[in-house]
Amino acid sequence: MPDKKSNRPPPPAGAAQRAPTTRAPKRTPEQAALLSQIEQVAQGLAATFAPFCEVVVHDLLDPKHSILAIHNNLSGRGVGDPTTELGLARIADPDYPQVIANYANQFADGRQAKSTSVGIKDTAGNYIAALCLNVDLTLFRSLQSVVGQFTSIDGDTGLSESLDPAGADAIRQRIDQFAARLSTAPRALKAAERRALLRELKDSGCMEVRRAMEVVAQHLGVSRATVYGDAK
Repeated sequence: MPDKKSNRPPPPAGAAQRAPTTRAPKRTPEQAALLSQIEQVAQGLAATFAPFCEVVVHDLLDPKHSILAIHNNLSGRGVGDPTTELGLARIADPDYPQVIANYANQFADGRQAKSTSVGIKDTAGNYIAALCLNVDLTLFRSLQSVVGQFTSIDGDTGLSESLDPAGADAIRQRIDQFAARLSTAPRALKAAERRALLRELKDSGCMEVRRAMEVVAQHLGVSRATVYGDAK
């Protein structure tokens, strides 16, 4: 979890930092290879979730200077800073949970965060590293509020309206039931199955519903021309 913020100014947003190699303790070839691969994974995750997710690589073999790399720096920490309480817990107990996902966290300036920590073990079963993701929830909560306001509906008007053609729900329900009997999804139906479905819909009178062809095409994820062809 994020440590107390240091006095050093944070690097530019999105910038990645890496530890100098001279500080690293001696490692086995296996441990060195694992740490190298973890740094590659961290770089990919950081690029994917920038700028909202801080990605940190901890070297648990050197807990006093554990941060090997930090991408999308949101916590104000730096390379060479010590490990967290979670890291110390893993060092002390090889049976400590390897994955702790989506736990509540907080940056030093009070911003709320959601964190996930993945411990990395060597073949001897000892923790040697941790890959940590800290998501800044500030923007997402603001967006959630805006979206909630935008999608709110005034229920006091006493009005109710539907832009769906009458009987469209019945068509969709019959299509779903047909697909379920075949243990598949409506959009996965093959041509022969669609033709059988169209015959069933026609025999039940569903195709007499206004814009029935359009409703069927939308629910099957095909064009109206395809539906017309299957109906012949």
